[in-house]
Amino acid sequence: MNQDLTDEIFQSHTHGVLKIDEIIIKIKEFLEEDPDSEYSLVIGSDSHEKIDSDSKNGGHQINLVTAILIHRKGFGGKYFWRRKNQKNIHSLREKIYAETITSLTFASIFVPLFKKHLNGASPNYNLEIHVDVGEHGDTRNMIKEVVGMVTGNGFVAKTKPEAYAASYVADKHT
Repeated sequence: MNQDLTDEIFQSHTHGVLKIDEIIIKIKEFLEEDPDSEYSLVIGSDSHEKIDSDSKNGGHQINLVTAILIHRKGFGGKYFWRRKNQKNIHSLREKIYAETITSLTFASIFVPLFKKHLNGASPNYNLEIHVDVGEHGDTRNMIKEVVGMVTGNGFVAKTKPEAYAASYVADKHT
């Protein structure tokens, strides 16, 4: 991912097409509406495989969606998402790694921008990275690996069924 997020375009059902600075403003305004509430700032990615018709070898690519959510506990929230394609994904392990690394890379750039924009004000929010793995299904053997990747980068990891940013929100837009 490009280290400069200022040109990244995200979507929102409520606010339409936004750049990252506009998202930060919307999240800050949402936090300021009720500064005494508890919030979760969540980043998650999900993907679906599709055949790359432009490839001579019929290569595989994934439609990768990253979502940013701000959730006011008990009172709903807002979310924003962006979609990208990533080529040369051939296995479930590569797909889960691509999703997790995309979320981590995005968080490592977004969070400092967000904190800078808050300018010292510290609303009560929990930061979470949601990964699309769980105890049931083919991804159960990868939980320790991807949770270790997330926590090793200083973030709190949530897996299914608590990983709604990846499992439901991002998945909705893949």
